[in-house]
Amino acid sequence: MSLSKLKAPKGANRERTRVGRGQASGLGKTAGRGGKGQKARSGNMHFEGFEGGQMPLQRRLPKFGFKNVFRRDLEEVKVGDLEGLSGLVDPAALKSAGLVRGNRDGVVLLGGGELTSAVTVKVHRATAGARAAVEKAGGKVELIPAPVTMYEKAKAAKRAQAKK
Repeated sequence: MSLSKLKAPKGANRERTRVGRGQASGLGKTAGRGGKGQKARSGNMHFEGFEGGQMPLQRRLPKFGFKNVFRRDLEEVKVGDLEGLSGLVDPAALKSAGLVRGNRDGVVLLGGGELTSAVTVKVHRATAGARAAVEKAGGKVELIPAPVTMYEKAKAAKRAQAKK
């Protein structure tokens, strides 16, 4: 027995019943919806949260919370994790070392652990403790500027135009 020869037991996979395909099918004419009434009509009862006309729960409860659309979600790397890396440590080097996944908006360096070798770290943000720990080991921290969006470019151009 191998995985390529596995089959579902007989009768496990049944075909979907097609309704409204003639009287001989057993589900013709009204297609199993009965005679008349609200449920017999098309385009009804198919949306989530419908409570028979009563105000649905998701509309009765108050809204709360806030989601900042401008938030930057950063990968976290501790200073102690840089031990063993040498030379220039940038997001690409961190990704190849398996310290970050690289699917977020940038990298932040946090001050946890000790560093013995001097490395140059290029990250998007660094805490004061992390910067001190890297500089104590003889290295330095360089910040990568945040990417400028089209909106920010347009805003800057508008400000420059207004100054003229």
